[in-house]
Amino acid sequence: MKGFAPTTVAFGVALLASHAHAQSTVTLYGVVDTGLMYIHNSGGHSTQIAMTSGVESGSRFGLKGSEDLGGGLNAIFQIENGFNSTNGKLGQGSRLFGRQAYVGLSGNNWGSVTLGRQYDPVVDLVQPVQGDNWLGGFFTSPGDVDNADNSVRFNNAVKWASPNWSGLHLEAMYSFGNIAGSVGSGQTYSGAASYSIGAVSLAAGYLHVDNGNATLSTRGTTSSDSFFNSSVNNAYASSRSINIARAGGTYALGNFILGGYYSFSQYNPDASSTFTKSEKYHNGSVYAVWQATPSFQAEIGYDYMKSYGDSSAKQNQFAIGVDYFLSKRTDVYGVAAYALASGQNGAGAAQAVIGSNDVDSGSNKQALVTVGLRHKF
Repeated sequence: MKGFAPTTVAFGVALLASHAHAQSTVTLYGVVDTGLMYIHNSGGHSTQIAMTSGVESGSRFGLKGSEDLGGGLNAIFQIENGFNSTNGKLGQGSRLFGRQAYVGLSGNNWGSVTLGRQYDPVVDLVQPVQGDNWLGGFFTSPGDVDNADNSVRFNNAVKWASPNWSGLHLEAMYSFGNIAGSVGSGQTYSGAASYSIGAVSLAAGYLHVDNGNATLSTRGTTSSDSFFNSSVNNAYASSRSINIARAGGTYALGNFILGGYYSFSQYNPDASSTFTKSEKYHNGSVYAVWQATPSFQAEIGYDYMKSYGDSSAKQNQFAIGVDYFLSKRTDVYGVAAYALASGQNGAGAAQAVIGSNDVDSGSNKQALVTVGLRHKF
């Protein structure tokens, strides 16, 4: 090629490659979290000692990235696998990318629109002000009946998330049921808002899940994962729909963070359900986090839940935990929790269940102690 020396051509190719790389980013990330847990009252047995995965953070690995399309527009994606670090098995129903799998577009002025398997807006915006945001699912509702610890994800979802408007965030989501003959069967819709100013953060949201039209498909054919993972609400797996409203807030006071949340969950029947009266759950949770040093924090929390309607039960839950960071990416933790239940759960006597661990006690009391190691990459 006349007029271009080989070194000049090589420099031009390198410059183009560098420019292309600057326009796109892909990040590999993950968490490996493994612990040992002692449970008093598990499945009707007085003692269980087990190695567990994802005690504080679900073990995972994923890829996320973006491409600059020009004019402030970006293509974005995220795929995230969940796995059990004690045996290597896939999580989330043995899905390859069961935690998240979506693609979308984002803009500087209007936010982002994403399509695929995703978290709902209430999880995105309300969970960050809840106690389980620090030391895991011991500081949330028994059986996670209100999805406060994001046990549930949503398929076929279209989600819009706003940019940060002076501390205000908004999100809305719709998930298609994909059932022929009924657009509404299996659908999910949700919306949430959060606002932060100074030491105060507030958030609230609403979630509606259609659990499937039993005349067109089997009950439970829905865009949502299952809410029915423990005895707390297993009796209501035939629900026609689920409605959840959740609100919470935090206040930073020196080295302390004080917060809490309230939720109302309603499991509704129809003619194909095995129960006839809506089951309702009121849940309230308060907590305090002490950030003693940059590498050490402690948390204490209390959760109270009362159900009524088809059946009536009460759950009281106490938890305390500590977390020490050996480095920016590696920490060790310990948590102790106790729960006490009374009343009926729709299938018999209410069983104590601690948070989103979803371990049925077989008793009205349950206690656990866990220690573990977590590494992020």
